[in-house]
Formats: sequence, C-alpha cells, structure tokens
Amino acid sequence: MQQLIDTLLGAYESGAISRRHLIHALGAVAAGAQAVPAAATPFQGVELNHIALRVADVPRSRDFYKNLLGLPVLSDSASNCFLGIGRHFLALFRNASLGLDHYCIAIRDYHVGPVTEELKRLGLNPDQPAGTQRVYFKDPDGITVQFSASDHRP
Repeated sequence: MQQLIDTLLGAYESGAISRRHLIHALGAVAAGAQAVPAAATPFQGVELNHIALRVADVPRSRDFYKNLLGLPVLSDSASNCFLGIGRHFLALFRNASLGLDHYCIAIRDYHVGPVTEELKRLGLNPDQPAGTQRVYFKDPDGITVQFSASDHRP
C-alpha cells in the first residue's frame, strides 16, 4: 500500500493528476485497505480500574485529593483510604517507601483461577493472596500490576 501511495503522490507532484484526483484516489485506497486484525492476546484489557499509591500520611493525602479534586471517601482508616473517582478509585496506603504501589487493569472475563494459571504459563510469577480474588504480577520494569473484573471495588 505504501508504494501505491508514493506513486499517487509522485503523480500529483509531477502534475500528472490533479489535487482532486489525488484526494479521490487516496480515499479509494483507504476504503479498500484491509484492517489489520488485532494480535491474539491472552487477556483483553477493558479499563483502568484503580491506582494505588504509597503515602507517608494517609489523612494528609486523603485531604489533598479530596479537597483538590472533590473525590468522595469510599472507606478510610489510619493505614489506608479509598477515594472514588468516577466508577473507579484511588487507593492510598501508608508506607515509608513512597510512590506507586500498583495499578489495576480490568480485563474481560476475569476469573482469578484461570487468570492466575495463564500468568504462570506466561512465566509472570503471579501472586494471588490467599482467600482473595486478586492477582498481582510484575511488568518488565518491576512495576506491580493487578488484574481485576470491571466491577472490582475496595
């Protein structure tokens, strides 16, 4: 397709075809182009479910996000807080090591058992805390990723 477009542009630049002809021809090329099918992937991400931050002072961070963005408090304790943000949430965890704790991507057809097994098969060493429906693993840079269903809430 690239060669065809180059040929059309060359014809236009040399005066062999008009601007109108070029536009119509490019439109026909685009309309006739076959969409490249998405690569088969083991999981289909559908949305970002939440982000969890490690903070020094949970009440201070809670008040910052609540007062700056008007985020409602979903649940609150001395060691963690969950703030609503649309259908999703921001999690704050008290921790001396500040920064991103993890982010959570909701995937289509989430079921913790099969997801955990597929992550193992892919060599991603998932961690599924006992008695939970949560699963975590590290991306290539060591950032913790969580998978969940779209309706996962704190």
